[in-house]
Amino acid sequence: MSTLVDSLAAADPADARTVGPLLRGWRERRRFSQQELSNRSAVSTRHLSRVETGRAHPTPEMILHLADHLDVPLRARNQLLLAGGYAPHYRDRDLADASLAVVMDGLRGLLDAHMPYPALLLDTYWDVVDANAGVAALLEGCAPELLEPPINVIRLCVHERGLAPRIRNFTEWASHLHHQLVHRAERTHDPRHFALAEEAARHLAAMPRAAPTGSPVLTLELTVPGAGPLRFFSTSAQLTTPADAALEGLHLETFLPADDATRRRFEKNS
Repeated sequence: MSTLVDSLAAADPADARTVGPLLRGWRERRRFSQQELSNRSAVSTRHLSRVETGRAHPTPEMILHLADHLDVPLRARNQLLLAGGYAPHYRDRDLADASLAVVMDGLRGLLDAHMPYPALLLDTYWDVVDANAGVAALLEGCAPELLEPPINVIRLCVHERGLAPRIRNFTEWASHLHHQLVHRAERTHDPRHFALAEEAARHLAAMPRAAPTGSPVLTLELTVPGAGPLRFFSTSAQLTTPADAALEGLHLETFLPADDATRRRFEKNS
């Protein structure tokens, strides 16, 4: 049976190293015809065809213009520029770089402001960048190897030695995570996103299906030792105007109590 990773490999032939075929690949992933991209970008179909076939060499401005209309991730835009013989346009600094300190301090301030409830700052692969103290209450009983940095939240949720045995509505919650992964993989075409989606799908397939709860929002229902079941709904926020590739995909996941018992449990310990 073919997998998402197989599909990725099939969609990216090894000889597609020049900017024209790479742009064509992004257009096809977005399911745009040349006419539709022409309408969106105000670039003629004739010129698009010449760029994609290598008969015309685009300027860096044209590459970035088309990439913007194709919603190409920032790291992939740099790859397009390199394939066209140009320097990368977007910085890709380590999150600990001093130049990003103002942004990172602001995001960490949001983590603290969300106390006493759990909140995490995650990168594009759902690896934990930082978390507030409220998260500790959710991690009791998880295998130590799953809590070694970098902690991956997807793996922690679906793994049998992680949170999976204690998530009372595992099927619904894991399906939600898998849907998010597939959506991000289709946008980024990043092999690591596809691999994470495959991993989540394997764990999901091994679990029995459960009936929907009828709740107005999907909740995380988690059994915590000594505390009974906790119920949360989650929100996600990310930077809308990143100019550094390291910041793209960075997102804040916050959890809010979905019932009074959960609210009292956390407010009591605050």
